[in-house]
Amino acid sequence: MTRSFLTDAASRRTILKSAGLLGAAAIGAPMIVRKAFATSGELNLFSWGDYIYPEMIEGFEKSTGIKVNLATYGTNDEVFNTIRASGGAGYDVINPSVTRTPQYVEFDLLQPIDEAKVNIDKIIPSIYESSKSLGGESAGKRFNLPFNWGTESLCFDKTAVKMGYGEASYGTLWQPEFAGKVTCRANSIMTGIGLYLDASGKVPSGRMVDTYKDEASLRRVYDEIVKFALENKASVGQFWTNAQETEAAFKQNGCVIGQIWDGPGMRMMTEEPDRFAYLAAKEGAITWLDGIALPKNAENLEQAYAWINWYYTPENAAIHVMKSGYNSCTADADKFAGDVYAKNFAAAYPDDAIANLWWWPPEETALANIRNEYRDKLLAS
Repeated sequence: MTRSFLTDAASRRTILKSAGLLGAAAIGAPMIVRKAFATSGELNLFSWGDYIYPEMIEGFEKSTGIKVNLATYGTNDEVFNTIRASGGAGYDVINPSVTRTPQYVEFDLLQPIDEAKVNIDKIIPSIYESSKSLGGESAGKRFNLPFNWGTESLCFDKTAVKMGYGEASYGTLWQPEFAGKVTCRANSIMTGIGLYLDASGKVPSGRMVDTYKDEASLRRVYDEIVKFALENKASVGQFWTNAQETEAAFKQNGCVIGQIWDGPGMRMMTEEPDRFAYLAAKEGAITWLDGIALPKNAENLEQAYAWINWYYTPENAAIHVMKSGYNSCTADADKFAGDVYAKNFAAAYPDDAIANLWWWPPEETALANIRNEYRDKLLAS
């Protein structure tokens, strides 16, 4: 299993405190002080739909003079296919999941990052180190730096669903009383089902790690997962593909429980704390690490590095945290993110939830394609 940088931590604040003690000595990279650009051209940024906010763009443009052109996507497949179609051209910075980096490297779509130009000591040291084995490095070269991390787990309307940590399970989604009122994403709901079937002893999978070993292991487990998913498909009121659809499922389309990203869940908790809760499932919240990468034919490299270092400033990264509900990989960003963020984080990951996180492993293209076959089967049936 891929080693988690949070495995032995009790809380995010503990992680950050430890990171601060390690400091620059753990990283060894010099701090690069970027000069402000008076008239410094443009940055073509391609990011997730709920990652970059007007306040971030305004702050960056004001401090650097660089104009940001933002385009957004909703899935890892969307950004990968776009960059592959263009041969790594058209954008200067993208935010793919770190575990997807091997697929970009396989098709020669990224350029190595010059870490001498990056304030590496501003990244949480444990995350920086773990991101290497999660896919951020290949053949000794860095292709993807940590941007943020978050989870996919259970969100529910507290007026309709009553449950606490330790009882909340991915299996809860399929209880008869929630029929037609569940929202989920087609590919990752099968991971949640797999974790539930493994924990209940019905379909052992080594906590789903077996499905990342080889095709035979993947198909053995996924044949049972998709069977379960199809038998319970009528429970799904809405499949979601992006954060906006997730919130609409709860607020407009009658869903009361779902497996969703923490960002939308945290935002709904903030807006309506008496109604919504986001909570780690007892099988382990499904956890991802998204990164910062440079497409092979990016044209505005100086501007790209300026953006990276702007984000690796805790006050700036905190804007992303407060607006998105996700967790930054910039050290000390949480100190500037406010009490609401701290309260939501503690509520979502109580007790041993952090130690029990389930991390997406790196994945070969061939296995990713097979997993997509099962996703398509679920959607088409």
